[in-house]
Amino acid sequence: MNNKIIGIILIAVGAALALWGYNVYDAAGSQIDRALSGDTPIEAWLGMVGGAVCVGIGLLRIK
Repeated sequence: MNNKIIGIILIAVGAALALWGYNVYDAAGSQIDRALSGDTPIEAWLGMVGGAVCVGIGLLRIK
């Protein structure tokens, strides 16, 4: 039972983290930086990749 609760929490946290990462990626300042230098902020990558990893681990815990 505890694994399922932890899995659900990880899925929720991962989804929120991925959404935050996408918001950072899509922000106006970030778009200007990408247009001028071509670099994506590390916070955006960490949020999206970290969120995907949390969701994946959460799905494995639910099984």
